Amino acid sequence: MAGGFGMVEAHLRKKRVLLVDDEVELAHMVEAILAGSGFAHVALAASGGEALSLIDAARRAKEPFQLFVLDVMMPGMDGFELLSRIRERPEHASTPALFLTAKDAPTDRVSGLALGADDYVAKPFLPQELVLRIAAVLRRCYAQESPLLELDASTVNFDTAEVLRTDGETAVLTAKEHEILGVLARNIGRIVTIDALCEACWGTSFNYENSLMAHIRRLREKIEENPSAPTSLVTVKGLGYKLNAKRQA
Repeated sequence: MAGGFGMVEAHLRKKRVLLVDDEVELAHMVEAILAGSGFAHVALAASGGEALSLIDAARRAKEPFQLFVLDVMMPGMDGFELLSRIRERPEHASTPALFLTAKDAPTDRVSGLALGADDYVAKPFLPQELVLRIAAVLRRCYAQESPLLELDASTVNFDTAEVLRTDGETAVLTAKEHEILGVLARNIGRIVTIDALCEACWGTSFNYENSLMAHIRRLREKIEENPSAPTSLVTVKGLGYKLNAKRQA
């Protein structure tokens, strides 16, 4: 698809996509359509079990998938069950998903959307339509990402890992602080559970809660005017943390 690049913004074409379909020929055709539209990171799975294995491997490598394109009618684990299993993983509770399937009855669409799918594309489809629908889903879920994050008492530059405070002082983020703050910044205004933060930053939630709390404390010392009474990186008791930001410019 020579004209595909113009349909999808550059920052969206970098997203990692997992395509799951037991029809190998069709899967390779969709892969070629996406590659022709500039998507450089597309992985294929022929079953739900294979998909879950790839998802877990990507998590361990700290390169999680950012879009799922799932067939519904697969032997063994169908697409509906697969999406339910994906949603059980904290890092993918809200990762966009699109069903691509010949099973197009209204009740099937409702079932798919009720599971948290973002769109439902019926086979057969036009390649251009598929790219446009995928682009629309990504655009809704991933606004243009900026390196600058403006907080109450500081501005964070993710490109340089620097924090410029309103009192004129500058602080530098460690690699783990940068990673934790990045996860929170991708979920501005939403609660991120302790387990989800640990899973995203260490690959497991087991035995890392104390480490997370220590990093949060040091982060507050760098970004907050009063670390003991934070206004930007706040604790939601019994759940986790939430980042409040003025804007991401």
